[in-house]
Amino acid sequence: MKKETDTNELLARIATALEKLAPEEKLTNDLSKADAFVWQADNAWLEPVANINRIEISLLKGIDHQIDTLVENTRRFTQGLPANNALLWGARGTGKSSLVKAAHASVNRDIKQKNARLALIEIHREDIPSLPQLLSVLRNSERPCLVFCDDLSFDGQDASYKSLKALLEGGIEGRPKNVLFYATSNRRHLLPRDMMENERSTAINPSEAVEEKVSLSDRFGLWLGFHNCDQETYFAIIGTYIAHYGLQIPEDQWKTEAKEWTVTRGSRSGRVAWQYIQDIAGRLGKKLD
Repeated sequence: MKKETDTNELLARIATALEKLAPEEKLTNDLSKADAFVWQADNAWLEPVANINRIEISLLKGIDHQIDTLVENTRRFTQGLPANNALLWGARGTGKSSLVKAAHASVNRDIKQKNARLALIEIHREDIPSLPQLLSVLRNSERPCLVFCDDLSFDGQDASYKSLKALLEGGIEGRPKNVLFYATSNRRHLLPRDMMENERSTAINPSEAVEEKVSLSDRFGLWLGFHNCDQETYFAIIGTYIAHYGLQIPEDQWKTEAKEWTVTRGSRSGRVAWQYIQDIAGRLGKKLD
């Protein structure tokens, strides 16, 4: 009996060792699996996203011009018409990334053919150097693809902005016809002022050094600015959320609380409004589905 047990344990160890030696299953990129993906640079894999974290475009308030402009630009792209890469810049929490995801859903709503629907592909800031590899994957597909980088900026000696600049427009291959690039940033020129001033002070030709940095933003044909909202817009955002989610709270109460909420956060924005809505819903025992 003991001999049989020892043999089974030995066979189990051999099986485990063989599994470790076996080559890992190769991940295959398939753009038909979902409408959204996250680019995993280490594996060169587009990871499908079943449920996208986003809100309805009708709930975005105070940015009507930005909504109309970005949705129209995105719709043109899905129709095979010329469209611009877009940079959404401005204050934190003002709806930049929410608009990109909402515009993606809005445009896809009108597209019936699955292979013609827009694929949203998120690339993380630290994976920007792998953009050429991502584009080589997307170039082989006929499906329109929106590559999205949230909170894009560059600091210190980071030189990856040069590859991004070339890929946006100036590379020898150019941007694939089925790819559009959207980015959000708190900085209009994607680089901090002290970095640009340092380039100016140390360069042999200061104007050329700064022009090299600023020209990255110029590669985006569409610039959309976002700014902190006034109190009227802030209340409109909260009121829309309350009505949408059916939160039972008197108007005079939530307006008073909402004012206090902005004082504790030090700003008024869509993000601050949403945080307050989560607080209300939690107190009322209401889920935000």
